Amino acid sequence: MFTLDSRLQQDTVWLGDYPLCSLLLMNDAQYPWFILVPRRDAVSELFQLDAPDQLQLWHETTELAVVLKDCFAADKMNVATLGNVVNQLHMHVIVRRRDDAAWPAPVWGLHPAQAYTAEQLAQVKARLRVVLTDNFCFVES
Repeated sequence: MFTLDSRLQQDTVWLGDYPLCSLLLMNDAQYPWFILVPRRDAVSELFQLDAPDQLQLWHETTELAVVLKDCFAADKMNVATLGNVVNQLHMHVIVRRRDDAAWPAPVWGLHPAQAYTAEQLAQVKARLRVVLTDNFCFVES
């Protein structure tokens, strides 16, 4: 049975699911920072996914990055799997803008997180509802 890492549970808001991955929003309103987590047990590396899941992860990551680039007017998209703190395989998909709080440095650890207000979170969800495809299922909250 799939279980989300406790650190991801603590630091993110669950938005919904693609066929393979859960889509999370990092609870830091300074950056549109999303995380895809394949719903597979005991997977910490890309190569531990079977070939179809690797392709599906890349498809979902690419689709999300394209949507976010337009939706949030990105100057650059940062896409990475790191896992140095959270061992569970997860893909960061981060919208970067030249005027963001960390540009051009990495977003993690530079500034303390600023949690989304209820209104800001509602705005992000509303923007995504318009642009995400039919293969994404929003969690209702």
